[in-house]
Order: sequence, then structure tokens, then C-alpha cells
Amino acid sequence: INAEYGEARKSATYTIKSTSAEATATLAELAQSYVPPSSGGSSDKGKEETGVEEEIPKYFHNTTTGDVSRGFTSTAAPRATKSQLQQRDITEVVYEKVKKKSYVRLVTSLGDLNVELHTDMVPKTCHNFMLLCKKGYYNDTVFHRSIRNFMVQGGDPTGTGKGGESAFGSTFPDEFKPNLTHSGRGVLSMANRGPNTNTSQFFFTYRSCNHLDNKHTVFGRLVGGLKVLDEMESIATDNKDRPTKEIKLVSAHIFVDSIADTKEELINAEKEKKKAAKEAEKSKELEGITLETQPKVTSESVGKYIGKQKLKHLNSLEPQGAKRTKVLKSSVTGFRDFSAW
Repeated sequence: INAEYGEARKSATYTIKSTSAEATATLAELAQSYVPPSSGGSSDKGKEETGVEEEIPKYFHNTTTGDVSRGFTSTAAPRATKSQLQQRDITEVVYEKVKKKSYVRLVTSLGDLNVELHTDMVPKTCHNFMLLCKKGYYNDTVFHRSIRNFMVQGGDPTGTGKGGESAFGSTFPDEFKPNLTHSGRGVLSMANRGPNTNTSQFFFTYRSCNHLDNKHTVFGRLVGGLKVLDEMESIATDNKDRPTKEIKLVSAHIFVDSIADTKEELINAEKEKKKAAKEAEKSKELEGITLETQPKVTSESVGKYIGKQKLKHLNSLEPQGAKRTKVLKSSVTGFRDFSAW
């Protein structure tokens, strides 16, 4: 191995020529603050397992569960008299709210691969990949298939290319985006057995493979470690495209998990909302107690506009000793005098 490969092994960003400002800032922070875990598995301790399941907010669809109609039309369904909205899984809401990229480091036997994941565009595929990384599912697996000028494939714990399960247990559907294509070297995409059969296997492209667009889900790209990819491609393979020299994926470490971060933000926002509602309710109760316990003040004013001070001023204008004369109404009635009207 020459000196250039040695430098590439020391730093996964050694071969980067150009990348986005967000990726550059993230990799710079990674170089300063990232500490590899003492044991295998992910460096992320699983923000999703925070022990605050009771605080998870509830979201609902605009449609009902249909319990009322089922109870009315079916004798087997339990009777229901009140309609309820269908509850949504918070993960679905997180997929809609996430707006940032995620970053993962794959430690291989040939060096490190730094990967940017498009969680803002294909969240479910990226979530599956990161959940498997957290579980240590990819640890000590091999890249079982490599075709020069095409791609290198891994992610199968059996090492045969026929195994692997998704983090959700079953296969999950494809996520195609018009701006995510197999263009260029180092594109990360899902391997499958046909439409909507994604599990755990993935591959990196050695070159543009536009014929794979809308057939395989593109969910990331290489932002560090291109020389490592070059070395993978240079290794000879047998007649079944299996590398003659083992290329091992030692471990996978999550540096930025925007899925978990978005979920945590939603939970914290719900906590703040509940806290504000409790404080508002408490202030209303205190205000009610204050109004009830406040002593009643008897007004000494006359009517609405003449207050006590004004009344004293008017009384002071009358001369002392003056007597008020009582005006008597005339008892005469009839049309001769209008005073009785």
C-alpha cells in the first residue's frame, strides 16, 4: 500500500474534492468531537429509546376508524356509538417534518467511508439504514459482490447476497425522487429483488448507472473516502463477482441522526404546549379565587357619572341657610293645562 492510501486511511476526507457547505461543516465538527465507541455498534445511544413513551404526542388522520359503521352493519363487530379519528404513527409525522441530512461513518477493513443520507427526501429508507446501524446489524459483514465500472454491494449478514432483513421486519416500498439519480461515483442505493422489496442490502456505484433510476432507491452519497472506494474496485474478483480479498464492514457509526432529532423536537414541543396549558389553567383558577375573595366596596356615588367628590362640590355651591322649595304638581286635569302631562 503506497503513502497516498496510508493518508486516505488516516482521514476519510483526504480525497474530497468538492462538497456542500453543510457536509463540510459536519465533517469538520466530526473530526473535532467524534469519539469512537469502546465496543461495537453505533456511537449513537438511541435517542428513540429515551424512556419517554408516555410523553409522545398523538396525531390523527382526517378519517374515522369506522367502528360505528361496522357495529351498525355487522353482527360480529362490537357496538360503537361514538366516532373516533384514526391515530397516526408519530414516525409518519416525523418523516413529513424532517428537513435535514444525516451522516454515518462506515468503518471498513480498507478505511473509512463517510456517507451523507438524504433523510429530507427519502426518510423511510434512511431510517431503515440507520436503525440497522444502531443495532450493529452491519458489524463484521462483508461486501460480497463487486463489479468493476459498476458497483460494490454489501449489507447481507449471511455474506451470500440472498439474506438480510429490514429494520421493520418485512420489506418496505421504494422511494423514488426525480432529483435523486445514479449519477456519478459513490452514490449509495438500495439493492432489491424487484419493486418494493427493500431489506438491508445496499451498494455504492463505481460510475454513473442511470439505467438503475426508478428501479433502486437512491438514499445517500459518499462525501469522504473515495480512495477507499478506489481500492475496493481494484481488488480482483472470481467468476461470481466475489472479491478474492475479503472487504469487511467492521462497524457503522451514526454522527447525525435527523430522524431522531426531529422526533425529539416534536416531543419537546408537545411538552411545552402541555406546560403552557397547565400554567394558563392555573392562572385562571388563581384569578377566580382573587375575584371571589375580594371584599365588595359600597359606592357612595350618585348614579354613574356623579362621584362622591363631584357631589360634595355641588353641595358647596348652595348658599348657607337656603331652603329648597318643593314644587307641587297641579291637580288640575284636562286640556286647559299641560302641566299634568
